Amino acid sequence: MELSYLGILLIIASVGVGWILSYIKSRFEIMGYKKELKEFQDHLNRQMKITGEGSKNLEDELAELKKSNENLRISVQTLGQKPGRAEIRLLNIYDGALRKMMLKAPGFSSAWEVALQEAEKEYEENEKGFKSIIKKVFGPSISHTSTETQIQKSAQKEGFNN
Repeated sequence: MELSYLGILLIIASVGVGWILSYIKSRFEIMGYKKELKEFQDHLNRQMKITGEGSKNLEDELAELKKSNENLRISVQTLGQKPGRAEIRLLNIYDGALRKMMLKAPGFSSAWEVALQEAEKEYEENEKGFKSIIKKVFGPSISHTSTETQIQKSAQKEGFNN
């Protein structure tokens, strides 16, 4: 086999055509990869925008909730400082403690209920005027004196003599 000039030229031409075809094929593949890469970048940008907006909304909501929480905390603190609130708070604490005590000490509850009923009756009598607070504070010595003598004594102290 002789390699002629025409044979060498055909070999070189076929190599050149193969190279050109492979170059064209690789360009199409590169364009496809670039298109796919562009789609991935667009998708990533959309996801980042969505995530950014979501996190911004969450941060705004968190800031709003913190502000609302602080306002409510201040309102609760202000309401807690109104007259009578300290007594109500203490009453609630005592109520909780008494309920726990009744659960833990069975003998305590019956004695407590009797004492509570007596105290309620006494309080109602004070409210209705059956017993005056002065009589309760100063004891039985004043409770035996009549109300007229008490009025006369108070009038004499103030300088209103009849």
